[in-house]
Amino acid sequence: MSTSPKQALLQEYALIAQALAAPARLMLLEQLAQTEASVETLAHKTGLTVANTSQHLQQLRRAGLVTSRRAGKTVIYALRDARTITLMGLMSEVAETNLAQVTVILDGLSGDAPTPEPLTRAELAERLTIGAVTLLDIRPEDEFAAGHIPGARRVSLGELETLIPSLDPSREIIAYCRGPYCLYAHQAVSLLRQRGLNARRLLGGLPEWREDGRAVQHGSA
Repeated sequence: MSTSPKQALLQEYALIAQALAAPARLMLLEQLAQTEASVETLAHKTGLTVANTSQHLQQLRRAGLVTSRRAGKTVIYALRDARTITLMGLMSEVAETNLAQVTVILDGLSGDAPTPEPLTRAELAERLTIGAVTLLDIRPEDEFAAGHIPGARRVSLGELETLIPSLDPSREIIAYCRGPYCLYAHQAVSLLRQRGLNARRLLGGLPEWREDGRAVQHGSA
């Protein structure tokens, strides 16, 4: 019995769903949303073995989600299509709306204390224009150097406690990180609010800001 065009088409769509149906591959896509990277770098970032990382990347490549190129003996991977970032964000939104356990996990990051609504990227752009916020990038140094929102100050979660005394308590503090799957900004906002500061997180992260067509600055702090 031959496969109908619709069945054939749905099988192709299912390749993408299958590629996304693994936490390890979502972690790899999150990393590639920051910048292109080698297999070895991605393995180090995600805590996977090089062999396992390579296998997951091959599946993502078969689904058309990533591309690869050679740089000498090194294989470099990158997102094929920036719309993958949008797809990842939609998955996050649907999960937060419909899966109770997602809410439980996120609420647990703030010790079940109420947290304010995240700031939209348009709102952040407006506040940055008038210098009304302190912007914190809660990502590793190499990701910050590869691209960050202009005016952001990089700080890791481990360094945040020592930074707090130097922050202006009269200014709103906005934290951001990698995007919808990154929890650094949630954790940073929780700590800052525990210390009595007016803190919120950005809706999305650096990849979404960049895909909006907004300016991105490169280089270390």
